[in-house]
Amino acid sequence: MELNIAQFLIVCPLVFLGGFVDAVAGGGGLISLPAYLIAGFPVTTAIGTNKLSSAMGTSLTTVRYARDGFIPWKMAGICAVFALIGSSLGAEIALLLDDGVFKIIMLVILPLTALYVSRGKALVEEKSAYPFGKAAVFASVIALIIGIYDGFYGPGTGTFLIILLTAVAHIPVTEANGTAKVINLSTNVAALVVYIINGKVIYLLGLTAGVFGILGNHLGVRYFEKGGAKSMKPIMITVLAIFFVKVLYEVISA
Repeated sequence: MELNIAQFLIVCPLVFLGGFVDAVAGGGGLISLPAYLIAGFPVTTAIGTNKLSSAMGTSLTTVRYARDGFIPWKMAGICAVFALIGSSLGAEIALLLDDGVFKIIMLVILPLTALYVSRGKALVEEKSAYPFGKAAVFASVIALIIGIYDGFYGPGTGTFLIILLTAVAHIPVTEANGTAKVINLSTNVAALVVYIINGKVIYLLGLTAGVFGILGNHLGVRYFEKGGAKSMKPIMITVLAIFFVKVLYEVISA
């Protein structure tokens, strides 16, 4: 596919912004994936190329979170296995099915999710955490389901992971964020392999945008380290609102 400079000028700055948001509260795909679509790429090509740039940024973020001790590796490792399975399956589904019905379902789920977050019930503190075994069961199911979603569509994956890991698995927010990064990296890699095999990745653009995503992730991690969990709720609500408007527009346009 022939590329032009305008496509780079559209995609790269937005991928940078998406990387920053993703490092803090997840959901960077809400910004980066539409960038590829705005630049005029087919949906599956946009998703596949976005997986390449996203995987680069998420890799850096995961390393930084690991270095700073934010990742509970035993929990994250279990979740990664289920995430890999789910994401591979979701990517295969994306290559076969239309996503119109799925978007309509999201129009119901997103406002309810934002309401849940705004009421302060989604961010769990250490004192209300579940025992490891119980939390691991819930977290594994979450990783599988969100893995399917990420492989199939993707935007908002990090945000959904943090919300579900805290609200359902009762994992404290800092550990949930670290676990979410490992899961998200796993889903990105698994889905990317499927899209590469099916020729849906534009390497030059994806790699270039990935550098911008890495820079955004780097700055986002620094912001998270300073702001901690207190900065996450308003960002998550904003990301969910953007996602809702985007999906609503796509449904109406269709």
